[in-house]
Amino acid sequence: MRKNISLVFGLLLMCMTLNAAPAIQQVEPLCWWTNMETPLTLMFHGQDLADSKVSVQQLVNGKVVRGECLGLVPGKQHNAESPNYLFVDFGVFQPGVYRITLKKGNKKATYDYLIAERREGSRERKSFDASDVVYLIMSDRFVDGDESNNSTPNTREKGNKENINGRWGGDIQGIINSFDHIAALGATAIWPTPMLGDDEEAWSYHGYACSDYYHIDPRYGSNSMYAQMVQKAHEKGLKIIMDMVPNHCGASHWWIADLPYQNWINQFPEFTNTNNCFTANYDINASEYDRLLSNRGWFDKPMPDMNLENPDLLKYFQQWAIWWIEYANLDGLRVDTYPYIEKQPGADWLKAIRNEYPNINIVGECWTRPAPAVAYWQSGTKNFDGFDSNLPTVMDFPVEEAIRQALENDGNYWGGGLTKVYDAVAMDYQYGDVNKLLTFLGNHDMARIRDVVKDRDLRRVRLGYVLLATMRGIPQLFYGDEYAMSAGEDINNHSYLRMPLPQGDQVTPEMQQMFDFQSALFQWRKNEPVLHFGRTMHFMARNNTYAFFRYNDDEAVFVFANAADEPRTIPTDHYKEILSKYNAIGVNPLTGEQVDLNRTDIEMPAISTLIVKLTK
Repeated sequence: MRKNISLVFGLLLMCMTLNAAPAIQQVEPLCWWTNMETPLTLMFHGQDLADSKVSVQQLVNGKVVRGECLGLVPGKQHNAESPNYLFVDFGVFQPGVYRITLKKGNKKATYDYLIAERREGSRERKSFDASDVVYLIMSDRFVDGDESNNSTPNTREKGNKENINGRWGGDIQGIINSFDHIAALGATAIWPTPMLGDDEEAWSYHGYACSDYYHIDPRYGSNSMYAQMVQKAHEKGLKIIMDMVPNHCGASHWWIADLPYQNWINQFPEFTNTNNCFTANYDINASEYDRLLSNRGWFDKPMPDMNLENPDLLKYFQQWAIWWIEYANLDGLRVDTYPYIEKQPGADWLKAIRNEYPNINIVGECWTRPAPAVAYWQSGTKNFDGFDSNLPTVMDFPVEEAIRQALENDGNYWGGGLTKVYDAVAMDYQYGDVNKLLTFLGNHDMARIRDVVKDRDLRRVRLGYVLLATMRGIPQLFYGDEYAMSAGEDINNHSYLRMPLPQGDQVTPEMQQMFDFQSALFQWRKNEPVLHFGRTMHFMARNNTYAFFRYNDDEAVFVFANAADEPRTIPTDHYKEILSKYNAIGVNPLTGEQVDLNRTDIEMPAISTLIVKLTK
């Protein structure tokens, strides 16, 4: 079995080494596979390729096989507006290496193209779900595993750890080196921020201004090293989620100098920002002006906005996502700034991916509130206009906001404290599937949870993580928060909150205690299906406490959180409607202590939590 995997892996890597004639500068996708649901359309870019005649011959041991080629058959082709592009459909029937010839008059150019055999079971691959815990990494800042690639000859911005806004050298090797740390924490899936080429002159470390959709940025490693990272992660029982950005590219992308079509990107007479008005997509009172500006305005000056209403671009992005899943053997995708994409083309993009991989999970960043505004973007939500995004999972910004607001002060006011969390969870009826909500306390675009809670009190941080581990949804951790990292005085400066993960002697006893607490919590969560897919029943309180049960027909987990600055007594008599279905004498899974919920005098210390596992 291992030999077969290595063989397939080697074939896939061949597509990175095949060379084109000088007249053809780019061919994308870089390679393809047999038995794919998605038809293959190649985009050729070079000098004066329009109207070229296309032919194909098979190569065996580097030599052309004479006669008719039946393994890769050219079909319909069409030009773009630029004469330097040609789009060609191909029928894919047999694996092999094929020499594609573009001939125009007396000129011709060739390109050797790989069709690999698709790995067994690829279409049915499993993905991440509510049984997982996702670990978010800022790729450049996380861990510098190989200092030799911090600066490379073909990238403009060089590594400079004296520049807080510059590249610091985090890379693929650093992630591989950290697999044991991540697994020990109890995380089971890794989401690195984009690792594709980003060749901006400054601020390129964030990775969201892509300059090459088919190549890993050399300051992280290579395509083959990325694929090896996924393979090594799988050997450790870890999944890899790729962060994708179809809404915008980087101004340094090679096609900006020679756009296939003028509407390949959304253009204005002068620079025009998006209005960030997601509501315009479903607001019955919205103007067309606001609706178009929301989808077509640029995210930022170095980030031209892509126009997925161009059918060739939509096809390009469909194949791009599928290519990376197949090439690297990915376990899922995260989509940046999802509501900024043209609405129906965005849904069509996701539909193509899920048609190829029916079980794939894809989480979209829909940074808005309240819950109905987020739920609109989740597939399966019964929207008034019939729209279905085909996006399985959305990020739960409403609950994130509620938890952070509940912990940032004493909460002793009407509607304050943990009442906010109750009210946020009460909106669960809005969603197509609450088990497909990505829940979190923080990420790379917001202040760290340690810096948000009142007095930076670690008791409040722990309370937040108990909620995260036991509520419905897919928990996501932000690297460094397992050590309760702080951004210091400048808590809202993104570059300061994206500092490297502490290593060795940098890990203080206080940091280790926080890690040990979260590790025990999330390792326990791994083996509790009732937390993954169980139902929720929660109980209102106006004294800055919150109680809920995660339950199924056989077992339940009871959680009580006291965020008040003084002790509270658990009102167990309020819970009889659900406690009566289980043995009310349970066990605290973090301490092993027996807890009798028949008692009405259980006192909870200030800013503390209790977890009790119950069975029939």
